[in-house]
Amino acid sequence: METLGGKLRALRLAKNLTLQQVAKQAHCTAAHLSQIENDKASPSIATLKKIAAVLEARIVDFFDDETDEDPVVLDPSQWVRVSLPRWKADIKQMVRMVKHRHMQPFYTVIQPGGGAKEDYHHVGEEFGLVLEGELTLRLGDNVYQVPAGSSFYYSSTQPHAWTNEAKQPCRLVWVVTPPSW
Repeated sequence: METLGGKLRALRLAKNLTLQQVAKQAHCTAAHLSQIENDKASPSIATLKKIAAVLEARIVDFFDDETDEDPVVLDPSQWVRVSLPRWKADIKQMVRMVKHRHMQPFYTVIQPGGGAKEDYHHVGEEFGLVLEGELTLRLGDNVYQVPAGSSFYYSSTQPHAWTNEAKQPCRLVWVVTPPSW
């Protein structure tokens, strides 16, 4: 399976863009982008979203194995891993393909101290159900503690970030609409 950096490089080259062109539009340095492409650096979700926008892609495009298979029922072993090491979170897309879909569901396990700590935003809405542990959700200036058994729902257009500040893993089902990852 090709790495995140390899897929990012392939998409960039397919669009005939240089490191400098993508970096400038994504508001990062060419050196940082090169480190990401060579799997020597793990980008933040905010940076990855900016790079994806420049390449006219979704984050999941950097992780997907491009299959035409779109089964109705998937075993957890068939879910698509879309995790980055810096997140300290194991994120798996619970469907193979999101093209022509209205939702993008994820099964996420966030380790203590993990999460997307930088604010990011995008078109759409998000819903989640915390199965175990507790999620700290930041929406603009508001901070919410979401314990096991509780759900959340918000507009993704507002700046948001999520972390696990507890001492045990946080497990949740997370749904993004429309698919923007």
